Amino acid sequence: SGETDSGRGDEEIPSCTMFVDKEGQWFHHGAPIIHRELIALFYKCLSVDAKGRYLITLKSQVCHLDVEDTPFVIRRTDFVPSSSPSEKDRFVLHLIDNSKEVLDPQTLSIGRDHVLYCLIREGKFRARFLRQSYYQLAEYIEQDPETTRHFLLLNGEKHFMD
Repeated sequence: SGETDSGRGDEEIPSCTMFVDKEGQWFHHGAPIIHRELIALFYKCLSVDAKGRYLITLKSQVCHLDVEDTPFVIRRTDFVPSSSPSEKDRFVLHLIDNSKEVLDPQTLSIGRDHVLYCLIREGKFRARFLRQSYYQLAEYIEQDPETTRHFLLLNGEKHFMD
């Protein structure tokens, strides 16, 4: 809809008083949020506004979420080989909200401190690979000897990450 802030002025969107760290852990006033169902609800209600802020919209209430890096992190990456000629090899991402999604290798990027990211949810959100999921994907990453650029080789195509 594009109206993530319900038509209100930016300064009127209050803080959710919640924080998500770079590992995807949620906190409220500094205390960990341990109720997985509540966190799952927040993920369903999450959006990004034009300024790149993360918003939670629940019923008619909107607040902005403080995030250290990105609220979505990838816990595990599975290589799934094609099972028929009409299928392609793919990587399945296991996200922190217990959902799964097929990696779009064209969205891979390397951020600060060599952290690997990709886009998820049809390109709406950036997701951070946690260490384990990064190592699972890194087995398939190669370096071009001429340019020293890194790429993921998938189905005969090189997907560069810079």
